[in-house]
Amino acid sequence: MRIDRVGKIGKTLFVVGLIAALAGVYDVASFAQQTEQKEPVPSPGDQPDDPGPIANDVSPALHARQIRAAMRKVADWQLQVVKVQPPSRDWDYGTLYIGLMAASRTLHDPRYSRYVSSVGEHYNWELTPLRPYAPGNDYAIAQAFLELYRSSHKAEMIAPLRKRFDDSLLVPDDPARPVWWWCDALFMQPAAGTMLSQVTGDPRYTQYIEREWAITEKLLYDPQKHLFSRDATYLDKHEKNGEKVFWSRGNGWVMGGIVRVLSTLPADDPMRAHYIDLLRQMAEEVASIQGSDGLWRPGLLDAESYPLPEISGSAFFTYAIAWGINHHLLDAKVYQPVVDRAWRGMLAHIYQDGRLGCIQPIGAAPGEYKASSSYVFGVGAFLLAGSEMDVLHHRRFW
Repeated sequence: MRIDRVGKIGKTLFVVGLIAALAGVYDVASFAQQTEQKEPVPSPGDQPDDPGPIANDVSPALHARQIRAAMRKVADWQLQVVKVQPPSRDWDYGTLYIGLMAASRTLHDPRYSRYVSSVGEHYNWELTPLRPYAPGNDYAIAQAFLELYRSSHKAEMIAPLRKRFDDSLLVPDDPARPVWWWCDALFMQPAAGTMLSQVTGDPRYTQYIEREWAITEKLLYDPQKHLFSRDATYLDKHEKNGEKVFWSRGNGWVMGGIVRVLSTLPADDPMRAHYIDLLRQMAEEVASIQGSDGLWRPGLLDAESYPLPEISGSAFFTYAIAWGINHHLLDAKVYQPVVDRAWRGMLAHIYQDGRLGCIQPIGAAPGEYKASSSYVFGVGAFLLAGSEMDVLHHRRFW
């Protein structure tokens, strides 16, 4: 399959048509991944004026024991917060659940996976009601359900997901309205498809994923900058310094999505080499713009306009690059210093009670927030990063 599959229409006409189509259905700028659910919707996070002191018991030492201690501190705080709220199955919490599953594996602590399982049982393993304007978001939680299924093999855990995917396979592509019109979707749904193919033996889900990924990449990836625009409305938007707007978390979503797809893609899949090359291109660019504190700003190419680092994007970058090192796809001599600096940088934003700060709230572009800002998806990304940092350093320091 060729990566330039979008049909014969020119990219300019494609973008114009896409924007017009999107505008006819919803306001892209104000969408910001909202939910249509009528069920109780818990808060995904907050940014209090007084979050308390920064933690003094988190060690920057790159030993597996200290990495795990930082993961546990953050995971325990977040688990305590979510357990007193109604459960959620939306994309933001779905990302947290993926991180909690990683924390359970790394920390050998079933409390986190048990909580995720309780959410699935609460909703009878159903995904969020279908959102025609952003169906990819519905699949984030499914990745956690699939991980639970691997250990239990209870068919009911993935039956609703499989039905949702089967229905998607019947919908013909519309080049003017791609299914994944925003780059975040490359984290939300693709890995659910490759994981579903892996556990069912049905290659159609992976084939669907690869087809839709190609359409989105063709639209949003800048082959010169090696970064993704958030959606078509950002293709020609620029920062104060004149550089194109490339959102930290948006590109973090993509890199996280790449490695999660690679982790479940067959070794002989014809698209595997392409995803590896894309990971390498993005990792090289991201490493070149890392801040002196080890972190990245919300606007990747105009760091001076954003005084605070952005932890969710930084955590996804750390996760993806560390995964690449651990799987011998990225040169450890080049990239281990990058992730080591990033991990130490993130630790400086953990508060004494376990809150993880400097996470930009839900949005679609670089924005402002307080140092105390903490949101569940950023915590999920941090736990994923920690799980790979643990693997990276475990063999030397455990």
